[in-house]
Amino acid sequence: MRRGFVAFSAFTLFGLGLTGCALKTFEQREPWRTQAEQTCLARGLVKAGEDMVPMKEIDGPGVCGMVQPFRVTRLAGGTVALKQRMTLACPIIPEVEAWLHGTVQPAANLYFGQPVVEMNSGSYACRGRNNQVGAKLSEHSFGNAVDVMSFRFADGTVVTVKGGWRGTEAEQAFLREVFLGACNHFTTVLAPGSDAFHYDHLHLDLARHDPRGLRRICKPLIKFQPQLPSPGTAASPIRRKPPAWQPAPDPAPIDVEEDDPYGVTPMSSRHAPSPSRVARTPVPAAPPAAAYAPRPAPPRYATAPDEGPETTAPLPLTSPAWSSGPIY
Repeated sequence: MRRGFVAFSAFTLFGLGLTGCALKTFEQREPWRTQAEQTCLARGLVKAGEDMVPMKEIDGPGVCGMVQPFRVTRLAGGTVALKQRMTLACPIIPEVEAWLHGTVQPAANLYFGQPVVEMNSGSYACRGRNNQVGAKLSEHSFGNAVDVMSFRFADGTVVTVKGGWRGTEAEQAFLREVFLGACNHFTTVLAPGSDAFHYDHLHLDLARHDPRGLRRICKPLIKFQPQLPSPGTAASPIRRKPPAWQPAPDPAPIDVEEDDPYGVTPMSSRHAPSPSRVARTPVPAAPPAAAYAPRPAPPRYATAPDEGPETTAPLPLTSPAWSSGPIY
């Protein structure tokens, strides 16, 4: 009887062990991941420094990890601080830097008249997609993904993805610019409206959806006319054109984020949000001609003190280029 109980207990523990590590044990690490890291390092695309510190190899659990991870505390030459430090593999770091330089900062200056100085974002976590046991590993498991929850501007203004996606006109336009701009740099970009789980952050990664890494996922489909110049044009800070767009079939499932990507931050459900300045576009003496050229008159973001309560005009989300799909 005792022998049977011991055998049953051992079998139960073995089964629990398989369940606990199923998402890490049986999946193989694709060769392209190591190759991409080695190529990035060999080309010197990431410069080590005070804000970009090389770390020891992360080997496991399972196939999670990186050949040469970097601990990142600041980006864009130290001008953009990170609310929480990130652990990333080499290949995604130059793409995040290029996105900040070519899209985020130009959009910040266009809609808010000042630069972004801090970003709240998440990075490495060894886990399965949708946090399901046995699911395909998330790109976060390889330091190949970044979640962006908010941006802070030089005057202290904070724009969160959760509140700003349906916020003021300036917030909406800024977030849509950075979302569409991210699709020029990353193979997977998911924003509010892509599914029920990305309502509060942008998910950016460099997953390979086909052998050559050309197919992409950029969701949701939105009707919005970007005001920033197209990449590859003389007026754009992004000199190289993005690779040819080849839409990818939906993976099953997409890397949905059921966990709280904020962790212990002011936007976490475990903490009440701290007061912050409401984001509004400053009213310049002469609005940039390119910013709202399609509109007959510049929008009014805030009334004068003697004109009554504040009003905000809705963001126009119409474009002849995109004629179908949901509007978010």
